[in-house]
Amino acid sequence: MSKNSKNKRPKVLVTRKLPDAIETRMAELFDVRLNLADDALSRDDLVDALKGIDVLVPTVTDTIDADLIAAAGDGLKLIANFGAGVDHIDLEAAHKAGIMVTNTPGVLTEDTADLTMALILAVPRRMFEAEKLLRDGNWDGWCPTFMMGHRVGGKRLGIVGMGRIGRAVAKRARAFGMAVHYHNRNRLPAEIEGELEATYWADLDQMLSRMDVITVNCPLTEQTHHLLNRDRLKLLLPHAVVVNTARGEIIDEEALADLIEDGRIAGAGLDVFENEPTINAKLLELENVVLIPHMGSATVEGRTAMGEKVLINIHTYMDQHRPPDRVMTDIL
Repeated sequence: MSKNSKNKRPKVLVTRKLPDAIETRMAELFDVRLNLADDALSRDDLVDALKGIDVLVPTVTDTIDADLIAAAGDGLKLIANFGAGVDHIDLEAAHKAGIMVTNTPGVLTEDTADLTMALILAVPRRMFEAEKLLRDGNWDGWCPTFMMGHRVGGKRLGIVGMGRIGRAVAKRARAFGMAVHYHNRNRLPAEIEGELEATYWADLDQMLSRMDVITVNCPLTEQTHHLLNRDRLKLLLPHAVVVNTARGEIIDEEALADLIEDGRIAGAGLDVFENEPTINAKLLELENVVLIPHMGSATVEGRTAMGEKVLINIHTYMDQHRPPDRVMTDIL
């Protein structure tokens, strides 16, 4: 970026509707093109819209691959992602093209952990089944054996991925009396393990075979794609429950549906799916599966805070300073 460009209002393309307060501030600071209709842009539309753009603000619904980055030309200098996950962006291609990538970490941790805990509670307590039965007019009144589920207190929770969200889930689980276990690429420091009363498993398979509830909270990478494949899912105890608020592709969704249908796994709570927004038809038929539409960070406070991070990252970059949320990769 040249010195002359420092005082220019950067041309910013936002691919989806953001909170009003964020869009208003963007209009004040930048030469911004907003998507007020909130229609997902087709690939051709996105390529056309990128012409003459300095900064792209995409979301998880946009695939920013090497071909798209090449089509953007030399003008694009910053991809300020609205979201923490960047698996939809080809980071290596962006780096080679001299494009910086930023994200919005930290501000969605508590909201996602809240929703994860809600699913951990909802599946064993059969909340979806009960709510549907009531709405369908099939409740005849209370009786001692009606809709009996299982308590979570005293159960073992296995957390796959102990980053910010995993640790926040662990704190909530401890408050509900669950025993916390975890698998992570790197073991946590002893003081954090002690605070969370968490047991570390270097071997994921060993952990999976011993847990009552499994929650997926790791990022999607080449290494974690189908991390919970059919063979690993078969290791779970028959009464185990699987919860996923990370990325759908981390679990072999077809295998999960088959094993739940066969009674090999007790149930699941899913906020994310392999082929969003398409949902596996088998999952839709299973009453012991709670399905919600990718809303882990969907609070007014969380989405506004994400937008504020985007604003800061763009403003800092255009002032020729290092954005606070630059995404680093092994190639940098």
